[in-house]
Amino acid sequence: MAMTSDDLLQKVRKIEIKTRSLSRNIFAGEYHSQFKGRGMAFAEVREYQPGDDVRTIDWNVTARLNRPFIKVFEEERELTVMLLVDVSGSRDFGTLGQFKRDTMAEVAATLAFSTIENNDKVGVIFFSDKIEKYIPPKKGKTHVLHIIRELIGFEPQSHGTDIAGALEYFANAQKRRCTAFLISDMLLTGKVDTIEQPLMIASNRHDMNIIEVYDRYDLELPDMGLIKLHDAETGADLWTDTSVSRVREAYNRNRRQLQESLSALWLKTGVSATAVRTDEDYVQALMKLFKDKRNTMRRPA
Repeated sequence: MAMTSDDLLQKVRKIEIKTRSLSRNIFAGEYHSQFKGRGMAFAEVREYQPGDDVRTIDWNVTARLNRPFIKVFEEERELTVMLLVDVSGSRDFGTLGQFKRDTMAEVAATLAFSTIENNDKVGVIFFSDKIEKYIPPKKGKTHVLHIIRELIGFEPQSHGTDIAGALEYFANAQKRRCTAFLISDMLLTGKVDTIEQPLMIASNRHDMNIIEVYDRYDLELPDMGLIKLHDAETGADLWTDTSVSRVREAYNRNRRQLQESLSALWLKTGVSATAVRTDEDYVQALMKLFKDKRNTMRRPA
């Protein structure tokens, strides 16, 4: 979709005002405590010894070896945040409030501003079914405004989705441990288990967080009679009679199965996840993500 320079600047300014205020007044403290952590970076895993902090237990290694192991950290001077942003065709969908792409841009901008408020670095990976663009992590307002301009105005060359490929690229490109946010509508072209291994590898190396952005009609097909559905990722069109109950039930059942599979995957890989609906306030969803991370860190042995 074409956008003039004036339109882009107006949108950048609008998002800057809204998200910078949120990052300063709401998220700054939560970001610092939950993602800045203890100012430490992961160094190695070793066997648990009496007196070790139980919050550092590596639950995956402990379960695999059937005895407790902990993560050993070393001091770090700053944190690097990476935003993995889905720019596939399905983001150009929205039935109430705004498109998914707009919500993704605001969420990413809020996290970016929260990062620079703490004098940390932030970078972005835009992906579809390929890596569309990589913005290396840097500090500063100028850098964040560049990121916001890209979040709003970037148009990908492709329209498909390859989350596994994005995770693999991220894990290879970012050698030092960082905090990462995967921002996507999670409409996979294949089965959920195709992203399990790359997500497991990424979450073992980095602090992975999932933010699923969805429209209310992503979850449930309404009764709208005979309609033409357009797949924004493949370009295919399909006439569907949504007044037929079994058609709606089949769609809704498939969507529930997808959500259940994703929830099981987040649990299995140990990533933190939250969901943001386009017509609802994303502040609550992000605060829930922060709260869940705090509870996870305090989980007893």
